[in-house]
Amino acid sequence: MNRFVAPVVFFFVFLVPEQVFPAEPVAAVDSSGYRLTLEDAVQLGLEKSRSLAIARLDRQMASEKIRETWSEVLPQITSGFTYTRSLKPSVLFFPNVFGGDPTQFIPLEISADNSASATLDLRQKIFDGAAIAGIRAASVVRKMSEEAYRNTESAVVADIKQSYFDALISRDRLKLIRQSIERWELAQKDTRAMFRQGVAADIDTLQAFLSVENLRPDLIQAENMVGISMTRLKNAMGISADSEVILTGKLDVSPAAYPEDIASAYREALQSRPDLRQFELQVDAEDEKVFAARAERFPVLSAFGQLETQSAFNDDVSLSDSNWPVSSSVGLQVSVPIFTGFRISSRVEQAKISRLQAMIRHADLKASIRTEVEVRLSAFREAQKRIGVQSKTISVAERSYRISQLRFREGIGSRLELNDAELQLNRSKTNYLQAVYDYMTASVLLDRALGRSPYSVAAAK
Repeated sequence: MNRFVAPVVFFFVFLVPEQVFPAEPVAAVDSSGYRLTLEDAVQLGLEKSRSLAIARLDRQMASEKIRETWSEVLPQITSGFTYTRSLKPSVLFFPNVFGGDPTQFIPLEISADNSASATLDLRQKIFDGAAIAGIRAASVVRKMSEEAYRNTESAVVADIKQSYFDALISRDRLKLIRQSIERWELAQKDTRAMFRQGVAADIDTLQAFLSVENLRPDLIQAENMVGISMTRLKNAMGISADSEVILTGKLDVSPAAYPEDIASAYREALQSRPDLRQFELQVDAEDEKVFAARAERFPVLSAFGQLETQSAFNDDVSLSDSNWPVSSSVGLQVSVPIFTGFRISSRVEQAKISRLQAMIRHADLKASIRTEVEVRLSAFREAQKRIGVQSKTISVAERSYRISQLRFREGIGSRLELNDAELQLNRSKTNYLQAVYDYMTASVLLDRALGRSPYSVAAAK
């Protein structure tokens, strides 16, 4: 509620009952506009949210990383073709052993005008501990991306709900100020009539006039706040700021089932929160990294094979007449690290440290969740109690105001008495509106703290 803390003037406006002013459109809407309940706003945001679009791409990225890690243990097949054109032939020198001086060398051309070779290589790892650990770690990362998507989805929905409630309370506060101005204008009219009759003093007419005029700057501020809150809601949903939106929901108290005690709420949060599940998977991923680092000490066994054909021919020989002999080979290769300059041991220790850090972060998050759940549940219960208290005072304050207004019109009550009754009535209704808003926002934050599904809409139908 920090960004919607009411100015002092809002304590001088009151909440008119639903029957007096039903929900009205905050903007004209055409064929391209939206009429939105809270559920509609949530569904629209899930379709258009840019944050969710990024999270979906992250999830796809994780799937591609799994495919990439599997490539380490799948066959690797490569082919190549080489063509060489001799501009000047290669020469090999042989000693002149067939007559003449054997200390002399005879140059012999040994290269053809054209040469070519084609190869097909196959390599298959039979055992590679690091590659196996990489596959397992990638699978954990995929699960983490799923939990990250759930967490982002929950955050987006909570932001939409919060923005929707902010827009509703801004709209209702604007209506309260308008109705308060109407009430003061009516009181001003009554005061002038009484002044002409000699029942009221001139100071009473001046006070009535000032009461009306002092509310007009607050009306301007409330109108501006409606526009700001609607812009924030559109941004949270991922739609254009120029879109026309009508909110058909209202601030109302709807029943919601929550755990009765902190222990039960904490257990639910531990079972359901996606961010906690992310940290649990992070610990698993760090375990795989430790294994992968240790696996670098293991031998790597690979099988390989090669198929090759080559040819060499001069320009006076056609390509079809040239020979292309084929050769092939297969084999096994074992690679055993003996000494790596402490690189492997250092990587193992780094992986262990990362795992310890992940475990500490996991424990810290659990402690933070315990605190968050207690705070959110306490705030929700407090708002519930405030609603019960304020709903009882509204009817009393309304009756007190009617009596004071009647006494003032009859000339037996003072302007000060009427002002005090107006103040009490405005405070009681404003406090009730604030309690309802706090109840609804507290339910959103409590759902988020408990890790409940973002599709469960608590109120504002």
